[in-house]
Amino acid sequence: MKGMIFTEFMEMVEATWSLDMVDTLITRSQVPSGGAYTSVGTYPHEEIIALVTALSRETETPVSALVRGFGKHLFGRFALAYPRFFVGDSDCFRFLSGIENVIHADVRKLYPDAELPTFEVEQAPGGLTLTYFSDHPFADLAHGLIEGCIAHFGETIEVRREAADLPGAQARFTLTRKD
Repeated sequence: MKGMIFTEFMEMVEATWSLDMVDTLITRSQVPSGGAYTSVGTYPHEEIIALVTALSRETETPVSALVRGFGKHLFGRFALAYPRFFVGDSDCFRFLSGIENVIHADVRKLYPDAELPTFEVEQAPGGLTLTYFSDHPFADLAHGLIEGCIAHFGETIEVRREAADLPGAQARFTLTRKD
């Protein structure tokens, strides 16, 4: 997993709780890296799971809620760090429809070793369905990223999440405009 995910997570923890909480998570999780992350490094995804699990214990907040909240935070950080991905996209559905062919294609060019999920996109009038495929258990992160996208574009969209019935798929997100 790319180090940017780890550095953004640590920044969110520091901003939301404290630098002491960051130190506590590193100590309690006993991650092999010792919590020394760089944005361009690559680290095992198990480390972010260990850090979030430690945060859950410390804050008594469910892991799923923390990961989903991190996804919302992360989308906002992506929007600031990579504004070129948002040029020409006027709404959430248009942006999310290009996640595979635009965003992930560019990310793979920049970071060939990135372990990205894949999304199967189905459009319908007033709606969009995203089926999330990944080898890693991050459907909550995808859910938060989707919510962050909706907030970024300032739209009123209902998100319904259900288990996906396809091999390798973890979740299906059905988005419906509520204008």
